[in-house]
Amino acid sequence: MEKNKIRKSILKVRKLKYDKNLAINFKNFKNLLIKKKIYNGYIGGYFPVNYEIDCLKILSKLETDKFKISLPKIKKNNLMDFFKYSFRDPLKLNKYGIPEPINNSKIYPDVIIVPLVAFNDELFRIGYGGGYYDRYIQKLIKKKKFLTIGFAFSFQKVPKFRVDTFDRSLDFIMTERKIYK
Repeated sequence: MEKNKIRKSILKVRKLKYDKNLAINFKNFKNLLIKKKIYNGYIGGYFPVNYEIDCLKILSKLETDKFKISLPKIKKNNLMDFFKYSFRDPLKLNKYGIPEPINNSKIYPDVIIVPLVAFNDELFRIGYGGGYYDRYIQKLIKKKKFLTIGFAFSFQKVPKFRVDTFDRSLDFIMTERKIYK
């Protein structure tokens, strides 16, 4: 199926099925980090919008566990970077109404929690279509080793879709039910 059709369909389903009580299990997330020998460092998160699964509780617990948190800021030409963030810091809204850090300390995360619209068994994702995460991941690959973990509801999994040359598979995808690897 075409990505745009999948995107439209899953966004409608996500809005209908959204339940703020469905969440990624923190213990499972933390165990995944330990298994990958990640005991500290920067976690790149996102501020959930448009009925995305919430990662803020996990980020808050990680900050308490002495991890450093970062959130993305979008730039021109569908680019973005991650910047230091603490839950004590204020945020400002970007042009899409998504909260971003005010802090200007750019960092390169050790782990990126990636929002997504849909995903498949091969751990490829469909986003909103702007290519922000694909471009950022491609840029970061040239700078350091890092882990990508997609966050989604289980109903966002789809059988298959066309994968383009610029698409990057994620290392893991976590839902409220399962870890895909």
